[in-house]
Amino acid sequence: MQIVRTIVWVLILFGILAFSFFNWDTVEVTLWENMVLETKIPALVIIAFLLGLAPMWLYHRSVKWSLSRRIRSLENAAKSNALAQRHDPTVGKPVEKPADKPTESSGKPGDTLAPATDADGE
Repeated sequence: MQIVRTIVWVLILFGILAFSFFNWDTVEVTLWENMVLETKIPALVIIAFLLGLAPMWLYHRSVKWSLSRRIRSLENAAKSNALAQRHDPTVGKPVEKPADKPTESSGKPGDTLAPATDADGE
């Protein structure tokens, strides 16, 4: 992925350099009524590119920072949970249930809705 990013940045740089070479003209930009900026076209292109790139780059960095914080907190929670279970002596042992009391069956032995009984009749 790093090589693709490097290739893209090199292509952008090459495009800006080629554009600058063929368009090295002076232009006047009127900012306000009495304020006129005289500059070269490539400077305007580079400034416009950076003004468009900076907000999206800042947004990307903030989202990446918040997601890495969330991942770090989830990893810490999972690690502490695993350590707590590792040191808990009751984990891994079966839980013993109290013996159920036998219930009286109200059905007759030949009744199909009566609960099933063992061979002993219990």
